[in-house]
Amino acid sequence: MQPCVKGFSRQKGGVLALTAISLAVLIGFLGIVVDLGRLFVTKTELQSATDACALAAAAELKPGVNPPDLQAVTRAVSAGITAGTRNRVDLQSAAATLTAANIYFSDRLSDNSTTFPFGYLPSGSADPATARYVLCVTGQGGIASYFMHILESFLGGTPTNKGVAAWATATLQPAQLNCAIPLGVCNPAGTSSDPFAGMTVGQWFRSKTPTPQPPGTGSFDWIDFTPSSGGGASELADMIKGSGQCNVPSAGTPVGQQGNIESLDKAWNTRFGLYKGADSAATATPDYTGYGYNPANWDPVAGNAFNGTSATGIPNFLASRGSNSSYQGTPGQGYSTSPSSVHASNGADRRLVTAPVVNCAAWAGTNPQTIPVLGYACMLMLHPMTHSSDPLYSVDVWLEYRGPSNDPNSPCNTSGVAGGTAGPLVPVLVH
Repeated sequence: MQPCVKGFSRQKGGVLALTAISLAVLIGFLGIVVDLGRLFVTKTELQSATDACALAAAAELKPGVNPPDLQAVTRAVSAGITAGTRNRVDLQSAAATLTAANIYFSDRLSDNSTTFPFGYLPSGSADPATARYVLCVTGQGGIASYFMHILESFLGGTPTNKGVAAWATATLQPAQLNCAIPLGVCNPAGTSSDPFAGMTVGQWFRSKTPTPQPPGTGSFDWIDFTPSSGGGASELADMIKGSGQCNVPSAGTPVGQQGNIESLDKAWNTRFGLYKGADSAATATPDYTGYGYNPANWDPVAGNAFNGTSATGIPNFLASRGSNSSYQGTPGQGYSTSPSSVHASNGADRRLVTAPVVNCAAWAGTNPQTIPVLGYACMLMLHPMTHSSDPLYSVDVWLEYRGPSNDPNSPCNTSGVAGGTAGPLVPVLVH
C-alpha cells in the first residue's frame, strides 16, 4: 500500500500547484475585468472633462479681432474650468479637478502641454491676440487596483496604485449650421442684394417703435422661423431660454411676423441673469455678465458698447464680462438678480447672438405676413426688458450690430455644426 500513498502525495502536490496557477490566472482575469475596467471608465470620464474644458475655452478665444480682446484668455480659462468641473469622475463619485494650471494656449496646433508655448498663469502669459488653440490636461492618481494588488502580492511584488490622464485640444472653425434667436433685425436699406447695407459695426438698433411712426419701421421684431407650425410665444420663449433655432433656414426662406409679444420678456431676461417663476441659472443659462446698456448710461449714437469707451466712465461689455458684473438696475416685477458668482459659475456666451436680417417694411404689404431671410447678423443684446420702476428702464430694447455672422472676425460663437467654409466660428476638437 505504501507506493499508492506515495503516488497520491505526488498527485496532491500537483493539484496544489495547479490550483495556485489557476487562482493566479483567475485573479489576473478579475484584475483585467474589474481593475482595468475601472481605469478605463475613469479615463473616459477624464476625457469627457477635458473635452468639455477645451471646447468651452476655445469658444471664448478671439484671435485676429482688432483691437484685441484682452480678456479673451481670462474668460477662456474661466469657461474651461466651469465646463470641465461639471463632469464627474471615479465612477461618478467626485467632480473632475481642473484649474488654470491645467489649461494651455498656442498660436499653432501642438500635441501636448510641453510643446504648447503659452501656459496660462495668473499674470497672463498667453497672448489673447494670437491664441488660437487651447489644450486642457488633467489626470487622477492613487486609484486602488484591488485584484491586481492581490496578484502583485501573490507573485511577490509590491502593490502599487494606478493613475490615468487625459487631454484635449480645441480651436475655432467655421460652422455649416448655426443657431439663431427668433428676432428679425430690420435692414435699413430694405434691399436683398446686400443684406447688411446701411448697417455699421457698433450701430444700435431699437425695438418698440414710438407710436408716431407707422408699423413695420422698427429696428427689430420677433419672428417665427416656422410660421406654419403654430408654436406661438411658448415656442419662441423656449428658443430664447435655450440654444435658439438651430439648422436655421437659408437666405430667401420665408419667415413669419410675430409682432410685439410682451410675454417673451421673461425668457429674454434670463440671458441677463434675471429670473422669476420656475426659471433659474440651472434651467436657463445666463451670460457671463448681466450689465445693461441703454441711453441712460451709454450714447446710442456713438454706439460700440461692445469694446468702446463711454463718456460716463462705465465699463464696456468686454470689461463687464471679464468681471462677471451683475445687472446694475432694479428690474422689479418679481425678478431676482443673479450675483456675479452665478454669472461666473453658470455663465456662457449668451448675449452675443446670431439673428436673421429681414426687410421689415415689406411685412405690411404681405398676406400671409411672411418675408424672406436676407442674411444673418451678429448682434449684442444690450439691455433686459424691465419695469418702469427700474432706474434704467427704457421703453425701447436695444441691440448692437457686430457685423455679418459669417465674418471670420465675428465675436459671435454659436452651437452650430462644424465643417463649413464661411459660417460663424464654432469650437471643435482637433486633437
